[in-house]
Amino acid sequence: QVQLVESGGGLVQPGGSLRLSCAASGFTFSSYTMRWYRRAPGKERELVAVIRSTGGITNYVDSVKGRFTISRDNAKNTVSLQMNSLKPEDTAVYYCNVKIQWSDYWGQGTQVTVSS
Repeated sequence: QVQLVESGGGLVQPGGSLRLSCAASGFTFSSYTMRWYRRAPGKERELVAVIRSTGGITNYVDSVKGRFTISRDNAKNTVSLQMNSLKPEDTAVYYCNVKIQWSDYWGQGTQVTVSS
């Protein structure tokens, strides 16, 4: 079965960096687009970054452009999100996502808190 396991969250000061990772299994990872979402307290879930199957095409929500970088390693079945220049408004639970046919699959999420 499809499994997504996120790691790398934590508490960081404004301006700091974190690297999130998502380990995927149960499907042909290299064939699918991968996404990172986040849900901040009291807000709707937000799509943060997308990376196509070959890794050559990426997209970001405007609020993170120039600060976040999504990448993938198809040999290791992992997708990562490098987050730099973090701001308090980046505080959220971050989720890894894959859409296979008509189904959405999610990890358990990893908490990112940006605070001084």
